[in-house]
Amino acid sequence: MRAALALARRGLGETAPNPSVGCVIVKDGRVVGRGRTQTGGRPHAETEALRLAGKAAGGATAYVTLEPCSHTGKTPPCATALIEAGIARVVIGTTDPNPKVNGQGSAMLREAGIKVTENVLNAECQAVISGFTKVVAAGRPLIRLKLASTLDGRIASKTRESKWLTGESARRAAHAIRGRHDAVLVGVGTVLADDPELNCRIEGFRNAPLVRVVVDSHLRTPLMSKLVRSATAEPLWVLHRDGADPSRKRALEQAGVKLFDLPGCAAGVDLPEAMKLLAKLGLTRILVEGGGTIAAGLLRDHLVDRLAWFHAPAIIGGDGWPSAQGFGVTKLSDMPRFVPVAQERWGDDMLSTFKVAA
Repeated sequence: MRAALALARRGLGETAPNPSVGCVIVKDGRVVGRGRTQTGGRPHAETEALRLAGKAAGGATAYVTLEPCSHTGKTPPCATALIEAGIARVVIGTTDPNPKVNGQGSAMLREAGIKVTENVLNAECQAVISGFTKVVAAGRPLIRLKLASTLDGRIASKTRESKWLTGESARRAAHAIRGRHDAVLVGVGTVLADDPELNCRIEGFRNAPLVRVVVDSHLRTPLMSKLVRSATAEPLWVLHRDGADPSRKRALEQAGVKLFDLPGCAAGVDLPEAMKLLAKLGLTRILVEGGGTIAAGLLRDHLVDRLAWFHAPAIIGGDGWPSAQGFGVTKLSDMPRFVPVAQERWGDDMLSTFKVAA
């Protein structure tokens, strides 16, 4: 199962709207097939592993991180494929949260006389499909907020100088985090201040380009920005409020940008509605990289599920730009709270990982 998990983790960020699943087929103590969900969500992991195993699948054991599907979608059910291949035993990491499956895949296997063992490394397997589970349960993607700040939580000096707070090792780690998400999202303020590319610049790390998402209420994203100039090669989606300038819309669309209008609110774009839209568009895991305004909005609306916080061993002081702008907290009991998960050192910088408190 650990080998199957390693395969599943390789697909993170590239299988949406499907979860990334790993499958390993073992016979007589030897691995005869292995596979993971392919880019775009299909073929599924079981199909890939069975293809490699061929006739050796007969009488073998399949280790699968997620319960095999039992319904026909764009591909036949994986449970049926395992049955037809003559698999003798299936070991499952975690149950599929999709109501169309949710135990029915395991039931199909048992009815066919296959021995089924469930919930092996369940917590680890659930972590891999957490984005998919969030879409099923809440109708929005899993949101990870990535911050890079000084020890006192500043992301830029008072003159907005921000390159580079962290060192090269931390920046490479940040690109690896990007590469394990379906999309990276920023507010238009970050686009105007930094002119970022928002891609994963680790060669060979992923097969498909990241979706770049900008929350831009009034379509201020410059036509000559790096994002817009690369929109025909790497997807760029801009979320704006209704009533935006038609001429700006036309110009951006002609450059290859996909535009989505959303209801407005006092703070700009309605972020809960934006997240629901992104889920409908097939995204399950989104990395948010700033700046302080978008971070505050997501925290205010309780949309942040995970934090990845890089701290540089330096201090700017109170006149620097905060990692999150004010979002109306008046009582400590109203603060969004998080639980520490892990801490790593990258060069001189520290990466602390948190999940939202239950």
